Amino acid sequence: MFRYVLFRLATAVPTLILISMLIFTIIELPPGNYFETYLAEQEALGETVDPAKIEFMKETYGFDKPVVERYFDWVVGMLHGDFGYSFEYELPVTEVIGSRVYLTMLVSFVTIVFTWLVAFPIGVYSATHKYSWGDYGLTFVGLLGLATPNFLLALILMYLANRWFGISIGHLMDQQYLGEPMSWDKFVSILQHLIIPVIVIGTAGTAAMIRRLRANLLDELQKQYVITARAKGVPPFRALVKYPLRMSLNFFIADIGSILPSVISGAEVVAIVLSLETTGPLLIRALKSQDMYLAGSFLMILAVLTVIGVLISDIALTLLDPRIRLSGGRTR
Repeated sequence: MFRYVLFRLATAVPTLILISMLIFTIIELPPGNYFETYLAEQEALGETVDPAKIEFMKETYGFDKPVVERYFDWVVGMLHGDFGYSFEYELPVTEVIGSRVYLTMLVSFVTIVFTWLVAFPIGVYSATHKYSWGDYGLTFVGLLGLATPNFLLALILMYLANRWFGISIGHLMDQQYLGEPMSWDKFVSILQHLIIPVIVIGTAGTAAMIRRLRANLLDELQKQYVITARAKGVPPFRALVKYPLRMSLNFFIADIGSILPSVISGAEVVAIVLSLETTGPLLIRALKSQDMYLAGSFLMILAVLTVIGVLISDIALTLLDPRIRLSGGRTR
């Protein structure tokens, strides 16, 4: 196990280097840069910008240097905790992201818990009551959840809330708390506003997880060891929990690789529709405006979390399922 972890950590280094090269290249591919985009936007608005200021900023942040040199400066800076400077927000990247990371993590964590709490019992019920009216009904609801886009559900809920109750469900807190330091009243306001985003974001994930759990558990329940356990008189609950349920949870563990980056990125489109103060809209805006250090650093954080998440899921799978081994070779 220890050798395997060391090997995976060693291979993670060249993987992240290649990802950083790819991210930097993709961000550099579109013609122009943030300053040219900014000038075009200001000219479209009929405003003037001092060209000397633009040239000074280009010089300050190394845009007069070759691309390769700028890439190495960016990577070395990240290794020292300096993720660069956001030109649009005129702040260091760490300050821009840091103000939204905590809210994003809160929304994502509550959504994950909601998804698991809802999907787990429904999936087990559907598998153990195959072809019953309850199974058909839950299957229909699950298919609806898979077929309905999250942003469409968000728009519908916003309309109904405003039409029926005369309230706005946008943002993650009341307007008076925006930009204010954390307090108990602000925290309570955030909890009250969490309900709708969690339901909207968690709908599709819950529906997909129910279908996968049902399919995996049905497959395990039809295997010979379960039939033998029942024939020996093992109680139904124990015959379900002992191995079938445990073996069908592999995909829960495998999802850790995608859960970690999603905790930081959040649901971007839903966040825009609901005007959530999370990092998703921040990333999309950075990509549109070519705010390269903000976008590139954000994508690198997601890449690191993905590598860590996949490693954790691989190790956890070997602990959960004895049929999965970390090393190859013949099974005796």
